[in-house]
Amino acid sequence: MATIHFIGGEKGGVGKSVVARLLAQYMIDHDLPFIGFDTDKSHGALLRFYADYASPTLIDNYQSLDAIIEAAYEHPDQRILVDLAAQTHHSLGQWLNESGVLELVKELDITIYYWNVMDSGQDSVDLLNKLLTQFGTQLNYVLVQNQLRDEQFNILELSGTKERALAFDAKIMTLKRLHAPVMTKIDSHSYSFWAAKNKDIDSLNGLGLLERQRIKVWLKHAYKEIESLRI
Repeated sequence: MATIHFIGGEKGGVGKSVVARLLAQYMIDHDLPFIGFDTDKSHGALLRFYADYASPTLIDNYQSLDAIIEAAYEHPDQRILVDLAAQTHHSLGQWLNESGVLELVKELDITIYYWNVMDSGQDSVDLLNKLLTQFGTQLNYVLVQNQLRDEQFNILELSGTKERALAFDAKIMTLKRLHAPVMTKIDSHSYSFWAAKNKDIDSLNGLGLLERQRIKVWLKHAYKEIESLRI
């Protein structure tokens, strides 16, 4: 069955691009073929870190977005990974509704997953509520609790929004925070996560032994969380 994975969350700075890169590396490490699409016009993460697997997509251009569905239909053996930039939800929703995408994918036996990346703040909870109101059971949700700023998601737990999402059969995963200096080095070198965890003999500023070990531990936990979703 063909699958499309939208990585979104609307709010900027919650780690959508990190999750997109993580899923790309997971698929590479597990020999799962995929095609990537990047909607960020200024600094697309998939295009920067996994250029061999991704192509640019214009979120405000229907023909460009149509290519996502075409790719899923023509390559059912490959997962489609779409990194959504911040504040693109309106354009995405308009395309989905006006093009009848959600009805068409049912006919084509294509499954859409929406990976809603969120931090522990109220904004993320409010945006999730809006997403659930707009699409209800039409999408398959994965709530990614990114421990970027806080390990506790008390606002989400007390809001009733988590229960609402679970009623729509949403799945939940936790993404631990990677040590900030390590992530800074990864980004400054434009390393894929594979390159980051392996020794770079050509760089004078490569990651140290324990830094690479921290990446391996982080990836191991993240992969375990992804596998627990069974999707």
